[in-house]
Amino acid sequence: MVSSEYERRIAARFATFDQDGNGYIDRADFSVAAKAVLAEFGTAARSDKGQSVYIGAEAFWQGMAGIADRDGDQRITREEFVNGAVKRLRDNPDRFAEIARPFLHAALAVADADGDGRATVEDTARVLKALGATEEAARTAAAALDTDADGKIGEPEILTAFARYFTVPE
Repeated sequence: MVSSEYERRIAARFATFDQDGNGYIDRADFSVAAKAVLAEFGTAARSDKGQSVYIGAEAFWQGMAGIADRDGDQRITREEFVNGAVKRLRDNPDRFAEIARPFLHAALAVADADGDGRATVEDTARVLKALGATEEAARTAAAALDTDADGKIGEPEILTAFARYFTVPE
């Protein structure tokens, strides 16, 4: 049985996706997130990296809608989000990471200033802040992702942390 504490935790994550605060998640929220990441790094939407971010955001939306949009109205309510996460992802957080991978990969590429496939802790915090995290939360989360303390964060760490944040109880 799923605990109500777990459901409350997942429901709190809903606001992360509801970028415009209108009470549901839709395709526009993913576009807003993509635009915010690109703006943070001064990356043109029509550049290769910019297009990858938008394509990744669309793929993420499609995956999320496939899991959670139970009535097919192209909007995910808080209840649909909680049910989608709890019933379909709790036992397989890697599935959620795979849904998010195209967007996270593209966002990492935008934040990766030297092209080594990893972003600095500071640039990772900038991505998180662009996606709506507070300055303090973004810095704390980014620092926690740097498990080997080398000042860089790669895709595997980001995917694992992202999936755990949304699907695994503390």
